[in-house]
Amino acid sequence: MRNPFLAGAAVVLTAAALAACGSSADGNGPEAAGAQRPAASGPSAPGPSATTSTPPETTGTPTAPATEEPGPAGPSAPGAAAQGPKTPAGEITPATGTFTEKQKKYLEDRVPQGMDPAAVLQTGQETCDKLRYLVKADRDTAVGAIATGEIKDAPAAVAGLCPQHQDLVDEAAYAYADGTHTGKALRPGVYRSASPTLNCSWQIEGADGKEPASGTSDTGESRKITIPKSARTFTSTGCYAWLPEGAKG
Repeated sequence: MRNPFLAGAAVVLTAAALAACGSSADGNGPEAAGAQRPAASGPSAPGPSATTSTPPETTGTPTAPATEEPGPAGPSAPGAAAQGPKTPAGEITPATGTFTEKQKKYLEDRVPQGMDPAAVLQTGQETCDKLRYLVKADRDTAVGAIATGEIKDAPAAVAGLCPQHQDLVDEAAYAYADGTHTGKALRPGVYRSASPTLNCSWQIEGADGKEPASGTSDTGESRKITIPKSARTFTSTGCYAWLPEGAKG
């Protein structure tokens, strides 16, 4: 279930992108990790897939046409697991200028043959921009967006372009998105709901179908639950994501 906060953020970010067009970087985006920032800072919000950023700058100011924004699917916006032959690392070059070493490392084995690598780089930088915006607005929502997959390829983008957000990725690895989790996927501990809806419900089942805990919430406020060691199944609906209390839950 998409987070309604993220839908509202899309409108805010679109306006911010128009106002910030041509402005310099503020030091909190992917360029803080050594990556070149897009010519106009316009992070798009996860979920509704609003994309307002222009293609990234590189050393020598290579750019891609502003109208060639990567879409949500298809060859213009490859994911980390995009299939097909990739452009050899030694042949990944922008139309003009050069990529930084950090950008080259991120692009390795990520650029399908025949695709402009600047478009692939832009996708990663937009992911960093989304995280930068969300972590300022609400950190739990940022972690939840990674855990639910609403911000796609976040681990790769963070590792290669904005490592200052690695703590978000690490926490998301121990979170639970809405759905049913069983077996080894269950980790005992205390969890809090991140941006739950007004129809948040959860159920914890133990051996033989016994139900040690369940509950509902219609307030939209964060709730805390404890998953015991005896739990065998955990089901969440409308709660968006459950984040661990403490470093690893």
